[in-house]
Amino acid sequence: MNQRIHALTGLNMETAEDLQVGNYGIGGYYAPHFDFGRKREKDAFEVKNGNRIATIIFYMSEVTAGGGTAFNRVGALVNPIRKAAAFWWNLLPSGEGDLRTRHAACPVLVGSKWVMNVWFHERGQEFIRPCELEQGKIEEDDGF
Repeated sequence: MNQRIHALTGLNMETAEDLQVGNYGIGGYYAPHFDFGRKREKDAFEVKNGNRIATIIFYMSEVTAGGGTAFNRVGALVNPIRKAAAFWWNLLPSGEGDLRTRHAACPVLVGSKWVMNVWFHERGQEFIRPCELEQGKIEEDDGF
């Protein structure tokens, strides 16, 4: 599976977290969150492989109603379609967290949602997605 994920993303799997499988039954959801660690969070940057640079979610089932992945800051909704995947960069090229990636798993209204997540860390990706030389202005977190 790791070889396929590497072929799909081009990212180094050696510093990725282990695959995580999740199931959301009726009413199941996950509150809005970031996948990256923020500076104010204790130990967010002490992980030996660095922060979570990217996320990929594989949708292993379709849901009759609900269950989408909502990115509220950009007004996007990814509906769970079996054998589909969603990928995004959690960090800007500067290494700062991208606040546009705040997302939530919407409640499953009818059916059951199965997903598989992989979180990629910064270490091992330096030549795949180099950092920028100058840091751009990053908007402040609005508390969400």
